Amino acid sequence: MTVKIGVLGLQGAVSEHVKALESAGAEVSVVKNVEDFDGLDGLVMPGGESTTMRRLMDKYGIFDKIKDFAIDKPIFGTCAGLILMAKKIEGRKGPHLGLLDIDVKRNAFGRQVASFEADLNIKHVGEHFNGVFIRAPYIEKAGDGVEVLATYNDKIVACRDGHFLTAAFHPELTNDARLHEYFVQLVEGKV
Repeated sequence: MTVKIGVLGLQGAVSEHVKALESAGAEVSVVKNVEDFDGLDGLVMPGGESTTMRRLMDKYGIFDKIKDFAIDKPIFGTCAGLILMAKKIEGRKGPHLGLLDIDVKRNAFGRQVASFEADLNIKHVGEHFNGVFIRAPYIEKAGDGVEVLATYNDKIVACRDGHFLTAAFHPELTNDARLHEYFVQLVEGKV
């Protein structure tokens, strides 16, 4: 049976995530309102600007829906999606969704002009994964139950906590669907 995964369509590289998930064997739909969650087995929250994305979630009434969805459904957050999922964000009073026991530093590798690519080894996914970092955060601290999947210069850039997966970089901006394949397997309950 094919799993159905939604891509939050408020901001970011939505079509690139859709393409990567489809190449990984999932049925994919773009999520912009509460009704779009019907029938979904998992959700991807792409990059963008986390504060803007939060405002749009509130505007379209889907913030609480995502929190409810997260109770038992897998979510994969990349870049800003990772920030939205964190329990602690440097320089911010409280979390957005607060799903993952991680402390995050926003724009940790520098501004847009400091964007770069790095060769990453990702646990359970493989070696030589091209990480595309654009105004990327990193995880300063991961809680006890959080599995670190990848680091760059001793900074945590990918992790998993149960049915939550995060990456500080943009796997959708490469032709390598391995991380999306791993998420599809997570949604299928195979990993």
